[in-house]
Amino acid sequence: MKPSLLLATVLLLSTAAFAAPIKPADNKPGAAPKLPKIPAKPIAEKKELLFSDDFNGTEHDKKWHRVVDTFTFEDGMLKGTQTRIKDVPAENGKPEVKAHAAVYGLELPTKNSVVEVRIKLDGATMMDVEFDDRKFEGSHYGHLCRAQAKLTGITIMDERDGSQSNALIELKKDPVANKDAINKIYATHSANFPAKLEPGKWYTFTVETVGDEMRVSIDGKGVGFLKSPGIGHETKSKIELGVAGQSGYFDDIKVWNAEPAKK
Repeated sequence: MKPSLLLATVLLLSTAAFAAPIKPADNKPGAAPKLPKIPAKPIAEKKELLFSDDFNGTEHDKKWHRVVDTFTFEDGMLKGTQTRIKDVPAENGKPEVKAHAAVYGLELPTKNSVVEVRIKLDGATMMDVEFDDRKFEGSHYGHLCRAQAKLTGITIMDERDGSQSNALIELKKDPVANKDAINKIYATHSANFPAKLEPGKWYTFTVETVGDEMRVSIDGKGVGFLKSPGIGHETKSKIELGVAGQSGYFDDIKVWNAEPAKK
């Protein structure tokens, strides 16, 4: 074989090897779904500022409230630390306690919005911005959608129709028989994007929600995108901040009403 032909063959095989994990193989069951394309520009145009907090001072907005322990105001920041780290069975008349990320709530109704907040994973394994509607009964606790930041990536979830939906909860009662249906729901209503964040470093975490689309950016660069029906829930009555692990800091949160950006 001629050297030039051999080189071309090697390059072709190398390219195919690197491309293989990205594209599903013939859409076979269990193949990783292709990630949505991340819009290079914002999908939302900021309108009026609905809320802001720099967490300074000793008095804090009454819209904030405890959901799951533990959050504290510390040195002009909001610090979250997961304290429910393992399941505790019911005993001595006390109810069972399930392991759960720390969650702090903000009573602020929105439909389309831009949430911008500085985050620092300082021992935390995950920090997120979540939208809920407690009056909605089609999902666990009215969970609608969320964007998570981890040291290794960004996850966007439509929880209303996906991970927290009543339909999925019902299927999980027989996880063996319903394995394919369960996996399809997760794959259809969530997306995981690779990223590399550094512990102890501040990042500006921005979550745009317009219609049934959510776009996430870090320091102004798009890092995740998902289009899914639950994101378009008409009334998002609450915004919640979550932290898993030890510990995570939030600062300088701002929430704007928004409309679709002009294309």
